Amino acid sequence: MSNLLKLGFLGGGKMAQAMASGFLSAGLTRGENMTASFHPSDTANIAAFKTLGAETYVENLPVVKKSEIIFVSVKPSVVSGVLDTVRPASSGKLFISIAMGVTLSELENSLESDARVIRVMPNTPALVRAGASVFVRGSAATEDDCRVTQDLFKAVGTCEEVTEAMMDPITALSGSGPAYVFVMIEALADGAVRMGLPRDLAYRLASQTVLGSGKLVRETGRHPGQLKDDVTSPAGSTAAGLCYLEQNAFRHAVSGAVESATVRCRQISSK
Repeated sequence: MSNLLKLGFLGGGKMAQAMASGFLSAGLTRGENMTASFHPSDTANIAAFKTLGAETYVENLPVVKKSEIIFVSVKPSVVSGVLDTVRPASSGKLFISIAMGVTLSELENSLESDARVIRVMPNTPALVRAGASVFVRGSAATEDDCRVTQDLFKAVGTCEEVTEAMMDPITALSGSGPAYVFVMIEALADGAVRMGLPRDLAYRLASQTVLGSGKLVRETGRHPGQLKDDVTSPAGSTAAGLCYLEQNAFRHAVSGAVESATVRCRQISSK
């Protein structure tokens, strides 16, 4: 991919900043090749994008006119209105939307017929270049569009292609999942503090344990159950802890959270 690729951001919040920083760090573009639009009152995010070397605007049309690829990174409730303002300049452009619950058909219907659309679901660990992203190609998206999308999002973590029917459960799993994991880290640390550890040490150990465990699953390719059994000695402390979790419906609660979040995603999408 050329490092002269021209990237635009409609909305420049934390996720857009994380993506832009990752693209720059990976050498996929340069600051002077990026533009972003903001509400005039959004001074903090305007300043953050300027530190990356990007041009900033308080209207959307210049961003689309100056860019080859445009990231739709505004709140889902305003996507339709924002795309209406840039529709005249959308012909032949690639739009990558990270707006939750906004379908490909909604995006495509808001743009010119020859605009190409890809829908992406990233997650907040992209802020530290450890995100888990997926994408769905629109009806006019090309193989090159998909390759570019993967290259871009691999700069801030992982990226896989899926079907749009999977997007709601994926949002509930990897989109909302960091919140569940943060609660897990808090709970692990709380237990350790009750048993006498200093809280700062408890947080460091709990967060590194979660990080390392995830890496072990990914890099070994082994089933999580096998890895769990490797840690669990007969009649040992791990077995006692796991027994407590099972008695208190830990597995059911976590899987139920993903199911409940999926249902809510579908309710939001249907509106």
